[in-house]
Amino acid sequence: MPYFDAASSAPLHPVARQALQAALADGWADPARLYREGRAARLLLDSAREAAADAVGCRPDELVFTPSGTHAVHAGVAGALAGRRRVGSRLAVSAVEHSSVLHAAAAHEAATGGAVTEVPVDRFGRVSSDGYDEALRPDTALACLQSANHEVGTEQPVAPVAEICRSRGVPLLVDAAQSLGWRPVEGAWSLLTASAHKWGGPAGVGLLAVRKGVRFAPQGPADERESGRAPGFQNLPAVVAAAASLRAVRAEAAAESVRLRALVDRIRARVPELVPDVEVVGDPERRLPHLVTFSCLYVDGEALLHELDRADFSVSSGSSCTSSTLTPSHVLRAMGVLSEGNVRVSLPLGTPEAEVDRFLEVLPGVVSGVRERFGVPVAAAGREQAASGSVPAGAVSAEPVSSGPVPSGPDRGEGGGEGERRGKLVVDALGRRCPIPVIELAKVFGDVPVGGTVTVLADDEAARLDIPAWCEMRGQEYVGERPADHGVAYVVRRVS
Repeated sequence: MPYFDAASSAPLHPVARQALQAALADGWADPARLYREGRAARLLLDSAREAAADAVGCRPDELVFTPSGTHAVHAGVAGALAGRRRVGSRLAVSAVEHSSVLHAAAAHEAATGGAVTEVPVDRFGRVSSDGYDEALRPDTALACLQSANHEVGTEQPVAPVAEICRSRGVPLLVDAAQSLGWRPVEGAWSLLTASAHKWGGPAGVGLLAVRKGVRFAPQGPADERESGRAPGFQNLPAVVAAAASLRAVRAEAAAESVRLRALVDRIRARVPELVPDVEVVGDPERRLPHLVTFSCLYVDGEALLHELDRADFSVSSGSSCTSSTLTPSHVLRAMGVLSEGNVRVSLPLGTPEAEVDRFLEVLPGVVSGVRERFGVPVAAAGREQAASGSVPAGAVSAEPVSSGPVPSGPDRGEGGGEGERRGKLVVDALGRRCPIPVIELAKVFGDVPVGGTVTVLADDEAARLDIPAWCEMRGQEYVGERPADHGVAYVVRRVS
């Protein structure tokens, strides 16, 4: 079964498996003890630290092993903020950081009242160095920026942002979880975190590197191990396997990067050709070599993932309909791109070309089947409905919505005549989750004349992304939104 979700967790690398088994036999003792078994364990730990530090590009005494990548982020953020509390308590983060960073920021804000400045991204999910320059204030204690995005693969301009932070005297913490297996992080970063299971190491091992000279005050009860930054007895066999696998994947990275990038390029190019109404998201050039994300109009993300799973493909999604939170991915929301029917494909090392080819063969039929199940209109649907006089599902009305005026003025066709009323439709999609609001919009859009409007009433947060995205993909005008009874009214104008 093809596994295409390496960005969540990569398969255990063979070198990691071998190192883990060997360390289970030889690395079970306490490395802090002076007897023979302890000295042997210490040698394994020191060797692992040196290998990991070499891959990161720091000194061995600057790097500690943590129980997870999330723990490394939380410890790094808390320790750096505490170390610079005399400077201030402001934290700057990008809008597309991993949830571990955003949760750490929220905890800091709640506990200390420290402000959090969010740096926006463009439609590719990339920050600008100018955005960080504007975000840094005299009371900024720490800035955070991922090296590459975990959902769409966009690589961030770490080096120029790090230089700006250095010139302003603000340390920069880089979450390198997604990129460290491919290459070191460039630039004068101050702190760095990573997670072993992202590159093929075992789960339960993270890295935290803190450069010499960075003010850092570990939080929580004191502990003698790992410089006090990661309390508790080290899982030495897992640490050894993590370091060994990082060295191994780095040795393979140059060749595999070229090969997997070619496969991802094929997916990026072929999916829009094979499947109508698809938006490929993320930076087309400055991106991770193994990851591609696309969103499909009129498709429920959970249904799509289930059907791909039935076809033996394991993929991930950022659609709100695959989550119990009922909100779309914060990454897609920050980018302002289509969220419904979202698929993330992240290829592990060694992925055969034939598996990608079969995915491209299977995908069109899977998407078509899901759309058919949801009653997505074909091109002639609007003409057929108009001829039959039927009212499509979704409680369509020719009356303007009564909970407030739509944007008014001569260019909005206000006036109240019978002809104007025929140019307005209201679709009630309240209580219906993605992708239903957009499907109902598509069903009736052909019934309004050019210049007419459709107002969609929806209470699904995803509609705030998906309706403007539908307009951009269809070349129609998104007029705007306003509050409505029990939800939001989204107004779309037909321009062609």
